[in-house]
Amino acid sequence: MAIGARDYIDKLLVKKYADEKVDNHDSLESMVDPKKMLEAMNDVAMIQRNMFVLSQKLCSTCYAINAKAARYKRGINGD
Repeated sequence: MAIGARDYIDKLLVKKYADEKVDNHDSLESMVDPKKMLEAMNDVAMIQRNMFVLSQKLCSTCYAINAKAARYKRGINGD
């Protein structure tokens, strides 16, 4: 998918609307406080990080338990 004007009509449209301002973010008032949003995002990131760490600890603990509980059989020749 190409970006930019590909034919004569597209070029004319680009030229016509090049200086138009479609979104005026300076005059809009946000419904959400940016600081609260960043705090919420930080909280979610910390929770996900902690869940990952707990998952890793649980995995290594289960591995250790299974290794201790393993019973090995001798081979046919008594190896």
